[in-house]
Amino acid sequence: MNVENVKLVELNEENWYECCELELTSEQEGYMESNAVSIAQSKFVPTLKPYAIYFEDRVVGFLMYNTVKEELDGHWVYRIMVDKEFQGKGIGRAATKLMILEIEKMRNAEKIVVGYHPMNPGAHKLYSSLGFVDNGDRFGKEMAVVKYINQ
Repeated sequence: MNVENVKLVELNEENWYECCELELTSEQEGYMESNAVSIAQSKFVPTLKPYAIYFEDRVVGFLMYNTVKEELDGHWVYRIMVDKEFQGKGIGRAATKLMILEIEKMRNAEKIVVGYHPMNPGAHKLYSSLGFVDNGDRFGKEMAVVKYINQ
């Protein structure tokens, strides 16, 4: 699979429902809210940026981040997910890299923060491989890891 065919498209009237239909594995379902909840949240918090993750011309994932700084003085990633049928192919990694490039363009962006359940080995592997570090920050059931942006 060629991950160069991965792209991010802002959520719109043509792709939002497809994002709602994406599924996680049964093990992952306990780790995050549904995409529908995230999409609804983005309509009430205007600083959130939701995107459909495309592989070629098909919606295969969803991600969302905040364009303003929050806790730990960083831009928080609210969701990165890839449909269970497309996991393990490098799509999530490629999409995360594209998201990092978007956040790096923002003025005053110094840190990207993502929280995830400590029992989610896929998330741990992905974020650590992309340079996110665990400084020991915890928020409820989630650990928060940080990627420092060089500007």
